[in-house]
Amino acid sequence: MKFYDREDQLQSLKEMRDLSYNGYSRMTVVTGRRRIGKTTLVKTAYADEPYIYLFVGKKSESVLCSEFCQEFREKTGVYVPPINTFRDVFRFFMEEGTRRKFTLFFDEFQNFLQVNPSIYGDIQNWWDRLQKDSHVNMVVCGSVYSLMEKLFKDRKEPLYGRHDAIIKLSAFPTGILKEIMEDNAPGYTKDDLLALYTYTGGIPKYVEYFIDLKATTAPAIINRICREDSPLIEEGRKLLAQEFGKKYSTYFSILQAISNGINTQAAIEDFLGGKSIGGQLAKLEQTFDLIRKVRPIWSKPKTQNVRYEISDIFLRFWFRYIEKYQRLIEIGQFQALKKIITEDYQTYSGGVLERYFKTKLVESMEYRDIGGWWDPKGYTDSKGHHQQCELDIVAQRLDKKIIEVYEVKRNAEKVSYSTFDEKLTHFCSKENNAKRSIIQSGILSINDM
Repeated sequence: MKFYDREDQLQSLKEMRDLSYNGYSRMTVVTGRRRIGKTTLVKTAYADEPYIYLFVGKKSESVLCSEFCQEFREKTGVYVPPINTFRDVFRFFMEEGTRRKFTLFFDEFQNFLQVNPSIYGDIQNWWDRLQKDSHVNMVVCGSVYSLMEKLFKDRKEPLYGRHDAIIKLSAFPTGILKEIMEDNAPGYTKDDLLALYTYTGGIPKYVEYFIDLKATTAPAIINRICREDSPLIEEGRKLLAQEFGKKYSTYFSILQAISNGINTQAAIEDFLGGKSIGGQLAKLEQTFDLIRKVRPIWSKPKTQNVRYEISDIFLRFWFRYIEKYQRLIEIGQFQALKKIITEDYQTYSGGVLERYFKTKLVESMEYRDIGGWWDPKGYTDSKGHHQQCELDIVAQRLDKKIIEVYEVKRNAEKVSYSTFDEKLTHFCSKENNAKRSIIQSGILSINDM
């Protein structure tokens, strides 16, 4: 699959290179979850020059130093004397930067923690000494998001504040997914697009996997997932084992609960047998960036009316089906797993469709606030019956005068318009913002993708 999107990020990387070459050394940090395309982005940005690519493997320091020196020698033609410590290797690089201009790209930068944690202090030392006198365009990235954030944003870390730019990569926008399908699956259906979004969340590596295999329909994608040789079977575990370390079992249980609709702190704690999980929830949200709090739109920050959802759409699927049915995988029952996922597809993808439309509205840059709304107390309908009250999407336009309210269904014909109207009436009676605005309502279905 060809390279898509990332124009702004490519431009940022090239601008930092120009500043480094024409002024003094700059450091750029590229972050984002595993498989998001960090390495590909940097290599694409600097494809027009022989940049120095240094992969930080989990090896001895002396072996890494030998590999780094060889790469530098091959790309620049400069003689590098035998050096066994990274401190001296980085000093050599920075001193060479006072005589020539070059790009230095460290991949899997967080692995230095296992090689020798003092390396970050060595980088700080020589960077501080020689940054203003050298012309090194230094780029670092890593696949363990929490560690990369800590290395550069924790005041206690030696590299705190040393970066000149941070580029955080996210999943492909909805418009790019459409472009990919148009290029690679002409004549695709809306359901094909929804299936790709449902099972990849727009993560570039997963999208590329299915596109390259020409698996662009729901049956074809599910078939590729439910195979012994599918790389996606172990993907969630590989991604999160690095983040959580050895104490991952509680985090996994929390994420599995949320993926199955158990989404309040009290309900999750009951699911875990009464175990207190406030600290783990905070880390999953703030440190690992894997879950987020969802409140009714315009709620006060300290409201107790809070639900949790998994931020990453692929991980939501992985916990809902792969982790949950791990026993089937262990005994090779991939056909049984395929049957479960296939039978659930209509219902499960309908829930993902709501996330798709919220993302699409955010990407339009036409709204000041987007979310859902619900009243935990419910309402009394026209027949005197108590009903739950939840609106899928509430979006306030930039000028505040117009509020759009949407019900999301795969099939618009299954919407009860009378119920929707009653929920709208209750919403308008409870929310001051709604009372002061023009309400525009509608139904969003798979046909509106």
